[in-house]
Amino acid sequence: MLGVLTEKMQGLISKLVGKKKLTDENIAEAVTEVRLALLDADVNYTVVKTLVKRVKEKAVGDILIKSVSPGQQFIKIVHDELVALMGGAEATVNVEGNPAIVMLCGLQGCGKTTHCAKLAKFLKKKGDCKNPLLVACDLQRPAAIKQLQTLGEQIGVPVFTVPNEKDPVKVAQQALIEAKKGHHDLLIVDTAGRLHIDEELMTQLERVRDVLDPKEILFVANAATGQDAVKVAADFNARVAVTGTILTMLDGSSRGGAAISIKEVTGKPLKFEGIGEKLDDLQIFNPMSMADRVLGMGDTINLVKKAQEHISEEDAKNLEKKIRTATFTYDDYLSQIQMIKKMGSLKSLFSMFPGAGGLKLDEFDEKEFFKVEALIQSMTPDERFEKVELSVPRRKRIVAGSGTSIDDINRLVKSFKQAKQFFKKLPNMKTLEKMMGGSLWR
Repeated sequence: MLGVLTEKMQGLISKLVGKKKLTDENIAEAVTEVRLALLDADVNYTVVKTLVKRVKEKAVGDILIKSVSPGQQFIKIVHDELVALMGGAEATVNVEGNPAIVMLCGLQGCGKTTHCAKLAKFLKKKGDCKNPLLVACDLQRPAAIKQLQTLGEQIGVPVFTVPNEKDPVKVAQQALIEAKKGHHDLLIVDTAGRLHIDEELMTQLERVRDVLDPKEILFVANAATGQDAVKVAADFNARVAVTGTILTMLDGSSRGGAAISIKEVTGKPLKFEGIGEKLDDLQIFNPMSMADRVLGMGDTINLVKKAQEHISEEDAKNLEKKIRTATFTYDDYLSQIQMIKKMGSLKSLFSMFPGAGGLKLDEFDEKEFFKVEALIQSMTPDERFEKVELSVPRRKRIVAGSGTSIDDINRLVKSFKQAKQFFKKLPNMKTLEKMMGGSLWR
């Protein structure tokens, strides 16, 4: 996701691993590499300066812990300062009011309209609202209203429009009346953007804000624009007092500069991140998760959250027991593939695993999993439960029944053995619970 930045940080980690002690010389060298990596990732210069100063002060001033290598301690300092820079903890969303009102703003093309629908679906699923209403106040872009209506249909949420109205303030006023009549407990308002900031845009936003008096004004920023997104966020904040940011396109090749810089520059938290094109691809922004990703440590936090949605505590404990006791079978493998597919893109999920940096995810073809399912489903019960060896005649019969090839089943056998070893090395549930600060299943 963060490409070059993560690669450079991992390079720094590998250099520091062998250091027996931290000296003024190697601290200065490491700090310089951190600075260059962040600047190359398009992090705001002032933010980089602040972070590097804090890291250097901590690295020089900290007492070394004997059980932790100096290199690991330096990386922990960088990790902690990145977390602090991005807000420290997950920010909450204010859904108070009758109705609660959330207004989205930003430049044209940043993804405001799509994220109105994503946010409505997310908050409804989370239980923060029961009957949301999307409001079309973007009257500048010809396709905006139709796009919002299409998205609303897809998620089962009504969209309020006023045909032929040119003034977004009047639409906002009538939306409030409609919300009362229709017993809507949340309004999510899509506003107009431009390709650049201008006085007309800002004045219009201020007027809509004054009419709605929203508890949340979320600035939508495209992560791929780096420092430009940070500058625009600061300008919007100065005029309409945003309460937080939604960062989009974090699943692409963004350099991460905006994610690291926005909180420090605007003083307002990052609240959500868009991680894909589907309407389910929205998650709460977690500073610790982002710091983990920047340093190539995987994304255990969001991996666990996804698991919570699809796997019961009992199933998880049974699976862990099978993995730890080496009784994990092809049948279990099939069940896990089918369960994991429900959690989203397999490629993105695998990228969340700690230590997945070494995997060649670009070469990963999700279509291969359809073959795996077909192969396992063609096995006999004894073969699925590894009670018999998959001999050549058996492999030929399985291949014939699944419409695959001998190469496919040979790859399956090899990958299955590798998967068993990989899963054995993952943190156990107790370790994950400590990382999450409590029980995984609440």
